[in-house]
Amino acid sequence: MVAAMRDKKNIRKIILFGVLALLFLAITTTASAQTYAFSVPNETVNVYWQSGGTLALVYEFTFVNASYADPIDFVDVAMPNNSYLSVLSNASATVDGNTINHIADSEFVDTAIELGLGANQILAGETGVVRFEIYGLTNVLYEDSDSSDYASAVFSPARFESDFVNGSTDLTVIYHLPPGVTPEEPRWHTAPNGWQTEPTTGFDSEGRITYTWRNPNANAYTQYLFGASFPASYVPASAIGSPTIWQNFGVDPEAIFGWLCTCAFISFFFAIPILSIRSSKKRKLKYLPPKLALEGHGIKRGLTAIEAAILLEQPMDKILTMILFAVVKKGAAEVITRDPLEIKRIEPTPTKLRGYEIDFLKAMSESGKAKRKNELQDAMIQLVKSVSKSMKGFSQRETKNYYEKITEAAWQQVEEADTPEVRSETYDKVMEWTMLDNEYDDRTKRVFRNYPVFIPTWWHRYDPRPIGGTTSGRNLGTPVSGPTPGGTKMPTLPGSDFAASVVNGTQDFAAGVIGSVAGFTSGVTNKTNPVPKSSSSGSGRSSGGSSCACACACAGCACACAGGGR
Repeated sequence: MVAAMRDKKNIRKIILFGVLALLFLAITTTASAQTYAFSVPNETVNVYWQSGGTLALVYEFTFVNASYADPIDFVDVAMPNNSYLSVLSNASATVDGNTINHIADSEFVDTAIELGLGANQILAGETGVVRFEIYGLTNVLYEDSDSSDYASAVFSPARFESDFVNGSTDLTVIYHLPPGVTPEEPRWHTAPNGWQTEPTTGFDSEGRITYTWRNPNANAYTQYLFGASFPASYVPASAIGSPTIWQNFGVDPEAIFGWLCTCAFISFFFAIPILSIRSSKKRKLKYLPPKLALEGHGIKRGLTAIEAAILLEQPMDKILTMILFAVVKKGAAEVITRDPLEIKRIEPTPTKLRGYEIDFLKAMSESGKAKRKNELQDAMIQLVKSVSKSMKGFSQRETKNYYEKITEAAWQQVEEADTPEVRSETYDKVMEWTMLDNEYDDRTKRVFRNYPVFIPTWWHRYDPRPIGGTTSGRNLGTPVSGPTPGGTKMPTLPGSDFAASVVNGTQDFAAGVIGSVAGFTSGVTNKTNPVPKSSSSGSGRSSGGSSCACACACAGCACACAGGGR
């Protein structure tokens, strides 16, 4: 009996020991599992779209490892598609300048390359900079969904599991378009939510056009899509693919049953169109296509006031009124009626008319209102393209500031004139520059409110109503006996009447010729600065076994979606 009890106790001890051993093993096993916790304060990726239709990527990550975490011994960088498998020999990497020798297909992340840091692993509490580059990636371009003769290039930087990474990331994505693409040809796609609406444009050291997106408050775990389109003629036709039905609808067929993909799919098709519409509306009033500024080339001088108005993106009805004043002052046309606005060409035509003035006269000679409007739109399209070409290689920001200062100086000359005669003469000389003022209407009325205006010699060609007569009960001017600065006797108008006649010219143009200013402007910007549709198709999975690939849609994607340190 005693022996039996001892045996039971021994059995209990053995069971208890076994349980404790299993618990100890579980605890030590858990403890031995690596803990990743890091931040990525800076990330830059240069995206090179090559003339052969391939893609080269140059990443630079700054990792700050948490003080309590295990060393960062591997970094996974997701790729756009599986084409990296055939060009692994083209990949290279360093950590803090030290060569990384282990570059292989990732064992833990789908469609990704793993970088084994080896002896240069980033220890707890330390910072390390990992640079990775690869070239020769294929199947990265698709036919643009807006224009079949354009190639669409969409890219999403590699990202890391949100369980591992924390804090914000100063993220910069730089597109290098194929060699030879000219400034007027490419266009960028809608920027990710929270990013600047338009990228910064420029040239790289090879003279290639660059689009740069930067967000100092981004993060390293969110998917951001960037895109651009350029003429397909700059790459081989064989390099441009057509999207599958899954790609067109933004669905990863392998993950279609995953609820995470369903959420991403729904959010993409509801959120992206809304963002695209907002961006499109804002951009409809921007005349110029992406402009390129070479640092050091500075200001583009020599633009006329009308060309400067295009650069400053003044309203189209004001710009057309400025051209009307220009041809009237030069003696090339006269206004027959103000309401509706009708003009008549004066023969012989002056020889020193500018191209946009000739186009304007031709358009205004059309008898049909619809035909006239279309011709005016064509004239404005040519003017915008001409200004865009003139600005090539110059700083748009500096040039705008330069002409804004000219505008202010013109007003100061008028306002500082000592007498009504000098004020009238000065205004006649700088009138077109004063019109570039955003507060032109109110300022004109304010400046001339209490002063008589000596009518310039060309005024009768602009306002056919008789001086000294009345129209609609309003006095249009009275003769004066005093001499003007030119020594001849000229009539005057009350300043308020003169200002109203000048300012109302813009309204006359909008109401009687082009109709809706927004509609007219949209017809111009659709050709000079079209709003492209974002284009993409997805590949890549997130680190940690997430079941959802890129939430991409449309027709052109090189989506490097995810990656992770482990």
